[in-house]
Amino acid sequence: MAKNERFKIVYSQGTVDVTQILVDTETGVNYVFHKVAYAGGLTLLLDKDGKPVISPIVNS
Repeated sequence: MAKNERFKIVYSQGTVDVTQILVDTETGVNYVFHKVAYAGGLTLLLDKDGKPVISPIVNS
């Protein structure tokens, strides 16, 4: 991963039917990306209360 990449993939499954969780390295906000063939979508990852999941930011 390059030093200046804003988004980091922390989870990935599948090859054709792909689901990934990305973390914004500046804000800690988690996103879910899902694609099937040529269609895909991205949205916030929400907890059970409907609030965005925010990971701690690790400065390395």
